[in-house]
Amino acid sequence: MKKEPLNRYADIINLPHHTSHVHSKMSRHNRAAQFAPFAALTGFDATITESTRQTACFQEVDDDDAAQINSCLQLIMESIKEKPFICVTYFVPDTQKEGGSYVTAQGNVNRIDTWFHQLYLTDGLMIPIATIRTIKIYSNTK
Repeated sequence: MKKEPLNRYADIINLPHHTSHVHSKMSRHNRAAQFAPFAALTGFDATITESTRQTACFQEVDDDDAAQINSCLQLIMESIKEKPFICVTYFVPDTQKEGGSYVTAQGNVNRIDTWFHQLYLTDGLMIPIATIRTIKIYSNTK
C-alpha cells in the first residue's frame, strides 16, 4: 500500500539532527568551497592577461643621442672616484614575450666596465650600456 505524500516522512521528521562523533564540524568557509565554481580551463585567465600585456620595442638611438650618451659616459669615467649621481633610462627585455620596457633609474655610479660594456650603480644595479636611451649627470654630492 502506498503512503500519502504528506505522511511519507512522518516517522523521521521529528528525529534529532545527526552529528558525527568521529568528524569535527566543517567550517562555513570550507563548506562553501565545495560549491565554488569549477574552472575547467586552468591557467586560461593568466594566459589571456599575459597576451594582452603591452610591451615596447627597443629603439636604436640616433647619432646625436649616441654622442650625448658617450659624452656623459666619458664625464662619468673622468669623475668615477666621486661616484657621480645620474639618472638613466634604459631598455629591459621582457622575459615572457618579445619586446620589453624602458625603465628609469637614479643613483651613484660605482664603476663602468669597459670590457663587458656595463654600468654599475652603488645599489648593485647593472645596466648594459647598449640599452641606455638617455643619461643625465646631476651632482657628485647626492
